[in-house]
Amino acid sequence: MTIVIIAITACGFEVHFYLRPMKIDAANAPKPVGLYPHARRAGHLLFLSGIGPRDPETDGVPGLTRSPSGNYIDFDFEAQVHSVFRNVRIVLEASGAKWEDLIDVTVFLVNMERDFNTFNRIYAEYFKDNQPCRTTVGIDRLPTPIAIELKCVAAITE
Repeated sequence: MTIVIIAITACGFEVHFYLRPMKIDAANAPKPVGLYPHARRAGHLLFLSGIGPRDPETDGVPGLTRSPSGNYIDFDFEAQVHSVFRNVRIVLEASGAKWEDLIDVTVFLVNMERDFNTFNRIYAEYFKDNQPCRTTVGIDRLPTPIAIELKCVAAITE
């Protein structure tokens, strides 16, 4: 797919810019759980795929210990929140963007009642200066045993 941007110059000439979206795979981020890139850049906009808190080196979920039968033994939602923010930063930087370039964040929580206040508190620590638009959605589950996932959009100005 090609995106066409039409601009009118000061002299009144119409100029067409053709932008082909660029696929970005961040080597230091957790591998996607399906066939999709970590991000796609189209012009000055960067669209991140859903990013979870999995550890890029171990593929484990920070703050989560499960029994051999899959039951939760230990669960630390705060550890997952900090990890998901680290992973978003990794993908942003691999894409040529910065944390401050974020303009929209969609948050998916598997337990809104339990986790919303904790998430809000930690979110405020990370977004004191840059305050992108945000939507928070409660969902039943995610494809891996994580409690949070972020879908982000950034505007790259450089």
